[in-house]
Amino acid sequence: MKNKLSSLGGLVYSTEAGRMCPACRQPVAQCVCKQAVVPAGDGTVRVSRETKGRGGKAVTLVKGVALDAAGLAALGKQLKAACGTGGTVKDGVIEIQGDHIERVMAALIAQGHKVKRAGG
Repeated sequence: MKNKLSSLGGLVYSTEAGRMCPACRQPVAQCVCKQAVVPAGDGTVRVSRETKGRGGKAVTLVKGVALDAAGLAALGKQLKAACGTGGTVKDGVIEIQGDHIERVMAALIAQGHKVKRAGG
């Protein structure tokens, strides 16, 4: 019976601190597990084109941007508007539908990023 109780995740509420985060077991106000971690890189944004797994359709990929999740989403929205197409942000990579490498590079340089073309 002891094993089943410990597998429930531990303390959920404390009369001293209030609600507790189940992952880091800290008060929700001081939770450290949900904080955005800015990926550390070499400071160079890499722009490439990919067609693998997409039925032959080209997609422009933007990798290495040192922004948090909200900043990446905002930058992705700006790049999609600049290219006049759709796209998404997945796992720290901005995907723009179509072959728009030159437009994306120009938009990133205008914003002050150090940009490099990756791949062929």
